[in-house]
Amino acid sequence: MQLTPAQKRFFHEEGYIRIPGAIPRVMVDAALHAINHSLGYEGMSKDDLPIMRARSYCTEVQRAEVMTGLFNDTPAFSAAESMLGTGNVGKVGGAQIALRFPGALWQTPGPPGGHLDGLGSGTNGIEKGVYTRGFTGLGVVLLSPLTEPYSGNFTVWPKSHTFYERYFQKHGHAMLANGMPPDEPPGEPVHLTGEPGDLVIAHYALKHTAAPNASHSIRYAAIFRFRHKDCGENGVDAYLDIWREWPGVLEAVDAA
Repeated sequence: MQLTPAQKRFFHEEGYIRIPGAIPRVMVDAALHAINHSLGYEGMSKDDLPIMRARSYCTEVQRAEVMTGLFNDTPAFSAAESMLGTGNVGKVGGAQIALRFPGALWQTPGPPGGHLDGLGSGTNGIEKGVYTRGFTGLGVVLLSPLTEPYSGNFTVWPKSHTFYERYFQKHGHAMLANGMPPDEPPGEPVHLTGEPGDLVIAHYALKHTAAPNASHSIRYAAIFRFRHKDCGENGVDAYLDIWREWPGVLEAVDAA
């Protein structure tokens, strides 16, 4: 799948793009089967829930082909490659199985609070006081329907990627060791809706989160962090030049 120039320009402006029906339904169903089997037969320990929320549920199937194939063996990979350049994208080695369970009936959900990935919290696999940038883009595959906000939706702050680039160019990025910058990007968060098999690609510098889930259903998604081949070399300084690893996007912008 090659994204159109218009799609790439939208991504450049907003920091994300939703691609309906990118993942075949048969592969979505197989992934759901594996996840639900894990939930029913492997179970979950309540003590592990904070780590699972931050990292992944169903860790024994994270690296199974039924999960990694959602990105590696579908148009998700070629869509990422059309944005990062041919030959620049590596295969992913695992999925973050991202479930969001319904909140308590008596709870009124508050506004979502967003973040950038790679900031150490202690529960996400990174120590507090440390920050990293280990990927170029997020690929979020919806595995369940999302028709309303506050249903555990993948939620984004449009244009926040360019806000943070300007912020870091002015102030540096060392404050990320202590968490998110104190200044907030303008605009309201968008709770993305869609159907199973839809793909969302988001820039690494885009503020995002999972919205609270006030629905009656579990939100199922698989999240992949794909890398440009120069991601490790560029490291955190790519916060100062956020398009360094997106030549396919820049080509479409320059052509316009």
